[in-house]
Amino acid sequence: MSQVSAFYARVRQDEALAPVFANHVSDWPPHENKIAAFWRNAILHERCYDGNPQRIHIERPDIRPELFDHWLDLFEEVAHSTLPAETALPWVALARRIGVGMKVGVQSARQPKDAPPILR
Repeated sequence: MSQVSAFYARVRQDEALAPVFANHVSDWPPHENKIAAFWRNAILHERCYDGNPQRIHIERPDIRPELFDHWLDLFEEVAHSTLPAETALPWVALARRIGVGMKVGVQSARQPKDAPPILR
């Protein structure tokens, strides 16, 4: 089982994340393939991912900013249980950097237009 498949198997069992994903993913293999391409792009620079994850997350109101921390904690747990430490550590660090950016992007996009920007 790939890291992505192991992670999403856990997501589908997670009390907080499963309902959100169930609202948007009905066919898991294509979703997992797309996310695997995202990670190959982010980690290996394969340029095999075509998408705008920030926009996708912003457009789905049930993806609340506070879910990102939980998502990242679960991601880290799965990475450390399925990957060698020398692989898991940098992958988790990258996921956390991306996750912070996604969370801030979602928060900022949902702020009233006259509100000051969210910096973290």
